[in-house]
Amino acid sequence: MRNNISSLHKYEKVLLFFLFIFSILINQYYGNLGVSPLDSFSHFDTSFRVLNGEFPFRDFWAISGPIVDYIQAIFFFIFGINWQAYVLHASFINGILTLTSYLVFRNFNLSVGYSFFYSFLFSILAYPTSGTPFVDHHAAFFSLLGVYFSILAIKKENKFFWYMLPIFFGFAFLSKIVPSSYIILCLTIILLSYSYINKKFHLLKYSIFSSIIFILLLIFIFKLQGVKISSVLIQYILHPLSVGSERVDFYSLTFKGLIFHFKFIYFALVPFFFVTIKRIIKNKNYLKHKDFYYILIILSLVFTLIVHQILTQNQTFIFFLIPILTAFSHVSLEKLKLKKNYLKILLILLCIYSTTKYHFRFNENRKFHDLNHLDFNLVLDGSLIDNKFNGLKWISPEFPNNPKKEIRLLLKIKNLLNADKRKKVLITNYSFFSGILDLKLNSPVRWHLTSGQTSPKPGSKYFKNYRNFYLEKLKENEIEVIYIIKPFDTNVLTGIIDEKCLQTSEIDENINIHLIQKCNNLR
Repeated sequence: MRNNISSLHKYEKVLLFFLFIFSILINQYYGNLGVSPLDSFSHFDTSFRVLNGEFPFRDFWAISGPIVDYIQAIFFFIFGINWQAYVLHASFINGILTLTSYLVFRNFNLSVGYSFFYSFLFSILAYPTSGTPFVDHHAAFFSLLGVYFSILAIKKENKFFWYMLPIFFGFAFLSKIVPSSYIILCLTIILLSYSYINKKFHLLKYSIFSSIIFILLLIFIFKLQGVKISSVLIQYILHPLSVGSERVDFYSLTFKGLIFHFKFIYFALVPFFFVTIKRIIKNKNYLKHKDFYYILIILSLVFTLIVHQILTQNQTFIFFLIPILTAFSHVSLEKLKLKKNYLKILLILLCIYSTTKYHFRFNENRKFHDLNHLDFNLVLDGSLIDNKFNGLKWISPEFPNNPKKEIRLLLKIKNLLNADKRKKVLITNYSFFSGILDLKLNSPVRWHLTSGQTSPKPGSKYFKNYRNFYLEKLKENEIEVIYIIKPFDTNVLTGIIDEKCLQTSEIDENINIHLIQKCNNLR
């Protein structure tokens, strides 16, 4: 008997090792397949800047993702400033989530084979849809870890899980305030209700203590780095909330958008939900049962992520929920002890079909980054730009039919920046030149967009704060010249710097240089 248990443990360790390696490799592969400049490089230069002593909120305007920059800075510190280290960050998160999913499924007595199966499918639909670090993914995945630990905290009543869950939710919030704040609010209500109804108040003290320590440590780090709390509030909370409220005002809810688009998520959830309703009807005391809170926690995650996807109107990335929900539905059906396995077989087939469907759509065709219309036969080696991009298969939506032209442009920009010894700012979607050139390019904002999503636009309640911040950074860094790369033009500086204060010269159709003049309006 002991030999059988020992051999099972060895077999399970091999499966876990395989899952972890596969999760990393699949993300590394797809993270190297094409780029969408704004999204793919969104944390490359800013993480390099953090590594060199510059910080979000203090040195550049950031509406989301400070934790992504800090984690990536650690990867750059360990593995060097290069593309593979950048993708490895997302790959590592994919691996950790896959292993955690497996362990959670096993804690609900799902067999080794089924736990492996659902975790394997999860790893395909999780981070590979992006491939590179992305704030929405980080926020959702740290929230998922918080959900997992909330479920285990109730199931095991182990103080370790109660200590850890605020940390994961804190990391989720520091990735992006939505959907993290929605999930944190829902989970707080659910955990308080569980503690009150079941008289388990003593368990809350661990999470309360952990939350206080986390907040105090965060304030201490901000203080140590010279980051003003008022800057954090305006950049990270107040301005994004104003943008979010505008999206809600203009959004029109449709049946297709709410139901049909997420149909496979709902299908995977149905058995789990149905079994719970059946138990509530049969057992009046079931509302006190731990199983009831598991479904509440999972429903909160599902519907907050769906609401987030609907309101942001970005590419959908939450289909990783399908294997998770199918696994919990499978657990529920196991408890019914059905004589026939038709429902389980149907669930498994549904999970395989939907995973395959979304794998080809989002991984193979790279739809999340809008690369699905590109011809990947045209890809070029990223090392043509710089050796730090070795292994990257370069093609982008900016030059869909001519990546050679795009690379020539990037090499020209690279040479210009390297040769220009003046103190400068670079405004571009290709946010990697600081990293590959080891140059300080001083952009006062992480992402430049004229839509008002990443920074306040003229007329916004917070535009004055943004303008003052921008000008302060230009003055503080003694900036002499601003490089602007298309699709941007001087409109990106509208309301910040008067055009009379800029002497503009055009290098070519894609590159403009703006020499800053002494000007009364620039103050």
